[in-house]
Amino acid sequence: MTTQTSQSEPKRLFIKTYGCQMNVYDSERMRDVLRPLGYQPVDTADNADLVVLNTCHIREKATEKVYSELGQIKKMKEAAGGKMTIAVAGCVAQAEGAEIMRRQPAVDLVLGPQAYHKLPEMVARASRAVGERLETEFETLEKFDALPKAREADGPSAFLSVQEGCDKFCTFCVVPYTRGAELSRPVDDITIEARSLAAQGVRDISLLGQNVNAWHGAGPKLEGDGEWGLGQLARHLAKIGGIDRIRYTTSHPRDMDDDLIAAHGEVPELMPFLHLPVQSGSDRILKAMNRGHTAERYLDIMRKMREARPDMALASDFIVGFPGESDQDFEDTMDLVREVGYAIAYSFKYSPRPGTPAADMFGHVPEEVKDERLQRLQALLKQQQTEFNASKVGQTIPVLVTGKGRNPGQMHGRSPWMQAVHFDGPDHLAGQIVDVKIVGATLNSLAGEYAAAVEAA
Repeated sequence: MTTQTSQSEPKRLFIKTYGCQMNVYDSERMRDVLRPLGYQPVDTADNADLVVLNTCHIREKATEKVYSELGQIKKMKEAAGGKMTIAVAGCVAQAEGAEIMRRQPAVDLVLGPQAYHKLPEMVARASRAVGERLETEFETLEKFDALPKAREADGPSAFLSVQEGCDKFCTFCVVPYTRGAELSRPVDDITIEARSLAAQGVRDISLLGQNVNAWHGAGPKLEGDGEWGLGQLARHLAKIGGIDRIRYTTSHPRDMDDDLIAAHGEVPELMPFLHLPVQSGSDRILKAMNRGHTAERYLDIMRKMREARPDMALASDFIVGFPGESDQDFEDTMDLVREVGYAIAYSFKYSPRPGTPAADMFGHVPEEVKDERLQRLQALLKQQQTEFNASKVGQTIPVLVTGKGRNPGQMHGRSPWMQAVHFDGPDHLAGQIVDVKIVGATLNSLAGEYAAAVEAA
């Protein structure tokens, strides 16, 4: 297959990303594999040559939202005289497959999350109107092997995929069916990508995986034999010059081992922030969810984390109204939240996913009961998040400056605990880690003063 070079007129590429950070990473890699064909990213779908919807199947009514979006894009394609290629990628593509092309004939390509490395070939086929237009096979290793080793960084923070898939089979979740079995990328491949990012000025990397702390692999021979876990991988990546901050998401309590916890106390680059979904505080509901851990096991991890890193900020996910959830089960969740104290958390009403075991369980909770429980839970989580942010007022903290803020002369950055921070400062601070004195806090962000400016005043 011949590819177009930069000497040709650039083609316009629009990618809309739904859902998790893994999808954000996948969208970035789609741009990488399409760049040799002359595709350049644009901000809107209007007049784009190629439109990709990178979909997520986790949230409620995800499929309906995709079809609604496709209806609007179809009109754009018709207005362009048909000169637009439409692709649906990601987990809805994996789950729906040929049904997408049947329901919306304007779609040219459908590809699952393990097949986007084949996107250039599929685009070429579509332009010639020959060959398969549907690709939903699970070929995770082939995908990573086929991706360009070098990436084009966009700012001082970047995602880095180290693990994909899930073997946990929680009864409410579609991920094992859309992303396949757990697979870990080799250490050397991860290291090459991390070094490439660091060479481009990336200082903050977020290691990604559906169960990222399930990652395991053989360590480099120079550093001894034996199997590594995520803690040892973090220690290894921390040695790369220029990488000042390392994060990882999303973790599972079943894979939270003592070595990873210890790494938080040993590796300054490993940020004091842990997103560890618990879903429920009731052992009865956790068993029905097939989570494989108890509330006490989860609380034990939280205690160990804070012993290893006293300034650790904790985040989690919760589902209320799971089939069979009683008033007492919900109160157990509220008690767990009060005991842990979260910096941020995400909470949702249970909604059935076709094909998952929970969808066929008895004892579905009435919507009005789920609404009332969710409101109570979110009020408590909001209070905790507000209190956590307020606790930073008066402190001077290191902020990674990611770019300009909304207002003139304002800069935007991230704290070690993932909070958004806004302060006045010069543009040249972008990409640097600077000290900022926190003077105000809201539910979602911190306001600060650039410490160097305060000292000079």
